[in-house]
Amino acid sequence: MNSNKRDAFGTQPLGTLLRNQAIPASAGILVMSIYGIVDTIFVGLWVGPLGIAAITVVQPITFLIASIGMAIGVGGASIISRAFGEGKDQKAFQTFGNQVGLTLTLGVGFVIIGFPFIDQILTLFGGRGDVQGPAREYFTIVLLGTPFLAWAMMSNNVIRAEGYPKIAMLTIMIPAVVNIILDPIFIVGLDMGIAGAAWATTISYMASAGFATWFFLKGGSQLEFRRKSLTPNLPVIKEITSLGAVTFARQGTISLLSIVLNNSLFIYGGEIALSIYGIIGRLLMFANFPVLGITQGFVPIVGYNYGARLMDRVNKLIRLSMASATLISLGIFAVIMVFAPHIVSVFTNDPLLIERTTPALRAVFLATPLLAINLLGSAYFQAIGRARPALILSLSKQGFILIPLFFILPYFFGIYGIWYSFPIADTGAAIITAVFLKYVRDKNRRTAKSENEHAGKMGSKEGIES
Repeated sequence: MNSNKRDAFGTQPLGTLLRNQAIPASAGILVMSIYGIVDTIFVGLWVGPLGIAAITVVQPITFLIASIGMAIGVGGASIISRAFGEGKDQKAFQTFGNQVGLTLTLGVGFVIIGFPFIDQILTLFGGRGDVQGPAREYFTIVLLGTPFLAWAMMSNNVIRAEGYPKIAMLTIMIPAVVNIILDPIFIVGLDMGIAGAAWATTISYMASAGFATWFFLKGGSQLEFRRKSLTPNLPVIKEITSLGAVTFARQGTISLLSIVLNNSLFIYGGEIALSIYGIIGRLLMFANFPVLGITQGFVPIVGYNYGARLMDRVNKLIRLSMASATLISLGIFAVIMVFAPHIVSVFTNDPLLIERTTPALRAVFLATPLLAINLLGSAYFQAIGRARPALILSLSKQGFILIPLFFILPYFFGIYGIWYSFPIADTGAAIITAVFLKYVRDKNRRTAKSENEHAGKMGSKEGIES
């Protein structure tokens, strides 16, 4: 990070900083989610509902492996942001080198371990019945691309921590654009079916990883591949993994959630229920892209200002980000409630699938206005290096509330018990996070007041002495 970018995090107006960071992040997530939607549309129209179900089963498995890179990226980016704020450039370089080694070793290692157990993994994640065949065909190909996705996810977070949000945006946009181009060629033009969707996805992961590597080597990054920095440093690795564990635990919990969800869907609704959630799952990322973008843009700004002990700016940024994200969420909620049947009909021309997905979509999105509270709360603690509260908040929705509800509510309410578990979990997680954040804001306010009073006393003392 050059000195101008470094100073900007601590001096520029927070609204400007948040827009500069959040808009590129949102754009990247938007394009990525559009890819997911386009992919689902092509599979739904040219492969059928079973193709959507197969992708639904495989997606959490591949992202569990890819989350290794994401976890290393988020954990290391938190250290890098604070190191830049404290003026400790060498620590930032050392952190990046260890991130590179960890990502390559673990990403490739998990793929090697995964290939012999493909059938068992698919069964565990709900790939049963007629879904198992297309799921296996899709997963065998996509698994090859997950180390590249892990590298891209690690790089994305590091590039943003360096102060290059537009480059970080491109690491997400490139695979989406490549996939959107290749889907019609492979699925329709070459008539490759579900295998075409898989190859389009794998090639897009490779393109993203290649672009990120180019940036570090030739694109202006200050974080070079130095041999000295690549040497494992146990204190740095421990800090990366303790903070990154929050992200990995979140994704691991999401994958555990997917195991429970997919099997519950199959039990209470059969293959069509998997297809229904396949559509809803794609829309969850698409509809919430602005909130996710604000969350990603929020992290490096908080990390820098916290490292620089600018606590007034930290508190103001929390309030600004929360208000902006909540307002956007209200708009998303209104659109989903009003246009649900029209949105679903874009994905499929199957009348039964449209009929059953519409009420499920509305149910899942009922508590959308509360989504920002939990996302930003967890991101805040992660950005300032507080792994334990970040972990608790990141697991509050999926782990502590949603998974138990998937076991309990369907027993009484059938498939609708699954759909209404989502808004109940969103509400519970928002309440827990609000309690944590109130405590932190009060503590930060007291700290800032104390530091200002201390600075005033020192100034008075110096004036008297002079």
